[in-house]
Amino acid sequence: MIVPLVHVLILAAVLFALGLVCVLVWRSNVIMLLIGIEIMLNAAMLAFVGGAGHWGMADGQVFALMIMAMTSAEVSLALALVVYLHRRKKTVNVDEFNEMKG
Repeated sequence: MIVPLVHVLILAAVLFALGLVCVLVWRSNVIMLLIGIEIMLNAAMLAFVGGAGHWGMADGQVFALMIMAMTSAEVSLALALVVYLHRRKKTVNVDEFNEMKG
């Protein structure tokens, strides 16, 4: 592997922290929440692929493919939900959706 595992894990940790900050700072905007979650999932995927390359096993790459499949399904459902809620309430502010509470 050309890039050391430590560098890959540091980059994954930085990406995960940026995604977490995005989720915590922009909690009121649904689209920014989704972007933050995607960044965190991509950071986990990068850590899996880096570990797979370091140890020479394909397990991390298989997990990365599973994460890709899960995120593509999540994005399609979440964007459909955002479009529906925007048409209904004319906003993507999370605080406006109190009706969804149980």
